[in-house]
Amino acid sequence: MSELARFAATLDFDLDPFQVDGCAAVEAGRGVLVAAPTGAGKTIVGEFAVDLALQRGQKAFYTTPIKALSNQKYHDLVARHGSDQVGLLTGDVSVNGEAPVVVMTTEVLRNMIYAGSTTLDGLAFVVMDEVHYLADRFRGAVWEEVIIHLPRSVQLIALSATVSNAEEFGAWLDEVRGGTEIVLSEERPVPLWQHMQVGRRLYDLFAESSLDGGTPRVDPHLVEAIRQQVRGMGDDPRDRRGRRGRDDRGRGRGQRGGGRFGGAASRTEVIRELERDGLLPAITFIFSRAGCEAAVGQLIANDVRLISDADGRRNRRLVEERVASLDEGDLDVLGYHQLVEGITRGYAPHHAGMLPTFREIVEELFTRGEIQAVFATETLALGINMPARTVVLEKLVKFNGESHVEITPAEYTQLTGRAGRRGIDIEGHALVVWSRGLDPAAVAGLASTRTYPLHSSFRPTYNMAVNLVAQVGRETAREVLETSFAQFQADRSVVSIATRIRDQEESLEAYAEAMHCELGDFREYAAIRHQITQIEKEGARRRSANRRAEVAVSLEELRIGDIVRLAGGRKSGLAVVVAPARTYKGQLSAPVVLTEHKQVRRLTPDEVREPLTPFGKLPVPKHFNPKSAKSRADLATTLRIKAPDEGAPSVRKHAKVTAKGEDQRLVELRQRLKAHPCHACPDREEHARWSARWWKLKRETAALQRTVDRQTGSVAKTFERICTVLEDLGYLLPDDEVSEDGARLRRLYTEKDLLAAQCLRAGDWDRLDPAELAAVVSMLIHQPRRDDTPEPRLPTTEVADAWALMLERWSALEDLEESQGLPLTGEPDAGIAWAVHRWASGRRLEEVLRDSDLTAGDFVRRCKQVVDLLGQIADAAPNPHLRTTARRAGDSVMRGVVAADRLD
Repeated sequence: MSELARFAATLDFDLDPFQVDGCAAVEAGRGVLVAAPTGAGKTIVGEFAVDLALQRGQKAFYTTPIKALSNQKYHDLVARHGSDQVGLLTGDVSVNGEAPVVVMTTEVLRNMIYAGSTTLDGLAFVVMDEVHYLADRFRGAVWEEVIIHLPRSVQLIALSATVSNAEEFGAWLDEVRGGTEIVLSEERPVPLWQHMQVGRRLYDLFAESSLDGGTPRVDPHLVEAIRQQVRGMGDDPRDRRGRRGRDDRGRGRGQRGGGRFGGAASRTEVIRELERDGLLPAITFIFSRAGCEAAVGQLIANDVRLISDADGRRNRRLVEERVASLDEGDLDVLGYHQLVEGITRGYAPHHAGMLPTFREIVEELFTRGEIQAVFATETLALGINMPARTVVLEKLVKFNGESHVEITPAEYTQLTGRAGRRGIDIEGHALVVWSRGLDPAAVAGLASTRTYPLHSSFRPTYNMAVNLVAQVGRETAREVLETSFAQFQADRSVVSIATRIRDQEESLEAYAEAMHCELGDFREYAAIRHQITQIEKEGARRRSANRRAEVAVSLEELRIGDIVRLAGGRKSGLAVVVAPARTYKGQLSAPVVLTEHKQVRRLTPDEVREPLTPFGKLPVPKHFNPKSAKSRADLATTLRIKAPDEGAPSVRKHAKVTAKGEDQRLVELRQRLKAHPCHACPDREEHARWSARWWKLKRETAALQRTVDRQTGSVAKTFERICTVLEDLGYLLPDDEVSEDGARLRRLYTEKDLLAAQCLRAGDWDRLDPAELAAVVSMLIHQPRRDDTPEPRLPTTEVADAWALMLERWSALEDLEESQGLPLTGEPDAGIAWAVHRWASGRRLEEVLRDSDLTAGDFVRRCKQVVDLLGQIADAAPNPHLRTTARRAGDSVMRGVVAADRLD
């Protein structure tokens, strides 16, 4: 009996043809890309690889994009193979990490590969679930890093949603991994019927005559119902047309009760109609966290009950048991009481703003059929196994963090793909609630489109660059990056950016309209404000550049034997120059010194804050060897004994430069600003917020246009520019060497990796206590949900000083990146520093979130990211005291609700 036949015999259902093809490829020793619709059962191929590894005494890793999906998959595999055979690694959770089967987030595997972890020994299979996530612009690059760097001996099983360019993606996998088979399926195991609800009735979206082939056509009855609704003729179109009640495709009767908004059925009406027609359980996608909570509140207010009292009491007991460890006071802040009341009645919200424990309870109860309705944001659509009989979409527009945009066909398919439970439902139903202005033809276009191309979001990072150079050298690293899917796509066809530019130009017009002011030309007023901001920023940069130039000149003038005294906290003290600055490959290298503490360092303008002046001379042995511990010790001893008595640091005095013309220009601009009619507008700051968005988008659009003009999208070129920045800052040395600072950067995997490394190197955080360090680290993690965030509140003077230094280093880094034409490191944000400091100081959740618009779920998620980065800092920090502080800070944050959803 073949391995596949043995595996299939353990299942209580027959394998579909595409599942058989995928499993057969795995058994034959080939990699495989399986692209199939949501709910089709493609994970069976991954589970077969896990089973095969256990049968053969090998290792298998099962990777997912998010921790919630990792947790769910871990429980699934434990149920099948036992807890002794399966482990879980998600950054903040480590369970049985050396088991033969380990479930993990993709970032964990990437970090393992770069660290050369022994856990990789004996690895035979890697399953990459939701591999289409590599298109994600924030984290997608991790998928490509893993695919490129995994040993070719490891079989890769890539599981993807249906994408139209699966052959292109599979061809790339075959090129970089070898022996990859592509298995495609576009058939849903459960047929999906598309509907719209108009007023009190459900209508088919497509005409029956168009479903057997050809181009789908909108049901004319639906068009007529919408026309009558708009005209206000007939609240219940059923009464006018006399059509039959719901048939087996989901057309429905009228319904009573509930209010209306925008001509649409209320949430209560929709749920009650679905209950009457036997179309529950249902997931309603709302695209708003507040909307999800409001929906539950509305159903409670309308006394909606979807389960029996006995089932409700059982649900309540389960919830109470699961939250027993949480502080009673915290439960009030977390919105627990509405949640448990809704669950008792058979419905609940699900969104990223909830406490993770609450989301897991909702997922568990919904999957078991204990609750009948969930109101969710789109985050639920990613991988979590929560199928329903019906999926409802209230709107087809969502907020993407910057503006409200229409959902794409791929997103529509991903969302509605939840409808229809395999083995339970004979059909699934997708329902769009009609509201004024919604064109059924647009809905039909979304429902019938089958073109979902997968585009790479890969770009090299600073951390990636130092890891690659350390492992394989710069030239080989360049060749490796040229094998990325991003380069593969770029070589095949130039990706057009013109459409994005057009779209952004339309948004610019909309922003300009939003900042219109009745008192005058607000665009003119905004231009004056923008000029003032730019001049102030340029002045600060000019002063910083002047100082850096003076520092650079002083470093170039240092000669062998010059004695200097360095300032800068833990790095202060005597030093003697053992190698002067010299030109290498057209670039000037930094001078090398030996400190009185026997350390050999390169002095770069970035870490020397003020110009240096020698105050003595010391003979340096002609054949001094900086790699010899004895040579370093002997010279350092001589330095301490023979250095002249000089108490102050060797800082060259320099004149303060003031730009009088610049100052006068600022005075004139401020006078013009106050005299402008818009300055007196009561809505000035609201207009100003739209103005800020306009300027930001204008800058992004100009950058896109420059990219088109230059056509320099090469991944390898970006890598070279990153290496240039790292050389300038001393993280990379000549001859493919990585400095000590570069070795520390290798262990920092945050999005703002180089900024974190700069702060560590400068010793900016050395004197912080654990709560202060946690607050400062949050500045590298936090991303506000809105542009118009208030001025951050900082808890202590030390945190404020660290924040000022971080902004200074970020500005200098941004200048370097701009000079190299690199994507800019995002600005740090201190928006949650106060809250994190309070939490790390032991305060209660109610105190922490008081006067904050931060949700408990967001706060917990940010705290876990802070803990992850604190762990990296504990490994990377050059200062032993800081390493200890980072570990203590991580422990102080990982408590209470933050630690509540960790696995036992």
